[in-house]
Amino acid sequence: MAMEGDESVNNAPSSEVQQNESSPRKSPTPPDNEEKATHLKFLLSNAEAGTIIGKGGSTINDIQSQSGARVQLSRNYEYFPGTSDRIIMVSGSVDDVLKAVDLVLSKLLDEFYAEDGGENDPESKIRLVVPNSSCGGIIGKGGAIIRSLIEDSRAGIKISPQDNYYPGLHDRLVIVTGTLGEQMRAIELILLKLVEDQYYQQSANVPFPYAALVYNGMNYAPNGVGVKYQGNRPPNKQEERSSSVTIGIADEHVGLVVGRGGRSIMEISQLSGARVKISDRGDFMSGTSNRKVTITGSQRAIRVAESMILQKVASVAESTE
Repeated sequence: MAMEGDESVNNAPSSEVQQNESSPRKSPTPPDNEEKATHLKFLLSNAEAGTIIGKGGSTINDIQSQSGARVQLSRNYEYFPGTSDRIIMVSGSVDDVLKAVDLVLSKLLDEFYAEDGGENDPESKIRLVVPNSSCGGIIGKGGAIIRSLIEDSRAGIKISPQDNYYPGLHDRLVIVTGTLGEQMRAIELILLKLVEDQYYQQSANVPFPYAALVYNGMNYAPNGVGVKYQGNRPPNKQEERSSSVTIGIADEHVGLVVGRGGRSIMEISQLSGARVKISDRGDFMSGTSNRKVTITGSQRAIRVAESMILQKVASVAESTE
C-alpha cells in the first residue's frame, strides 16, 4: 500500500490542537483520572498504518483534531522486535487518548473488518505495548486483576511471555480481542491501571526505543524525528562505513539461519539493516565443512546480524545437548 503522507506524521499537529467537547462514553472515566496525562502504544501493520495516516496525513490530522490527543507512528521500516508491525503512540489526557483509540479502531474496522451482513458486531484484535514492570499491575496476585478485567469488559485479554530473544526489550504485548465496545472497555480499564504506574508514565519519553536494539542504530528522539546515535555519543564515521565480515556456520545449521521460505534470513536482514549472503552448497570455508556467511553493512548492523545468527545456532546446540 502506498504510504502517502508518511513523512507528514512528524509535522502533524500535536497536543496543541483545539480539544473538542468530550463525547460521553458508555462507562465514563472517574473525574480524578480524566485529566491525567498518559499514553498508549499499540501495533499496526503497514497497511493499517497507511489507513490511519491517510493521504497527505489527512486522516491522522482528523483523529488528532477530533480527540485532542497527539498521535505518532514509527516509520514504515521501524518495527516492534519480532514482528513486521509498526508502533503507534497516542498521548494526552486519559479521556483524549481513549477518544483517539476509539477513532483509530473504528477506522480500522471500517477498512479491514467490514461487516458481511451478519447481525453480530465484527471482532478484532489489538496488541498493546506495555513495559514488563507494568504488567504485574494488570495481572494481579494469582491473576485476580486480569480475570476481573475480562469479566467486566467481556473481551479476551492475554499477555505475551517476556521475549528473551531480544536483549534489552523491556516490553510485552497485551492482546485484547472482542468487538469494538468490548475492546474499548478493556482498554479503558487497563489504562486506568497504567496511569497510576509511575514507571509506565516515564516510558512515554522515548516513543519508539526499539530501533536502538536491532535497527542499525536508528532511533527516535522524543519529538519523533529519526536520529542516529551510539549510546549517548554521536556516531563516528567508522561506525557508519559499510564493510563485510564472513563467518562460518555448520552445514546442518544453515537451514535454521535461512528459515522456511527464507523467512529467518529476511528477518535478520530487516532487523539488523545488514545484507546476509550464504555460500552455495558445497562451498565451504577453507579446511572446514562450514558454509560461508557473508554479512555486509555498517559495523553496528554487522554486529547485530552476527549476534542474531549465532543465537539461532546456539538455540539448537542447547536443545541437542
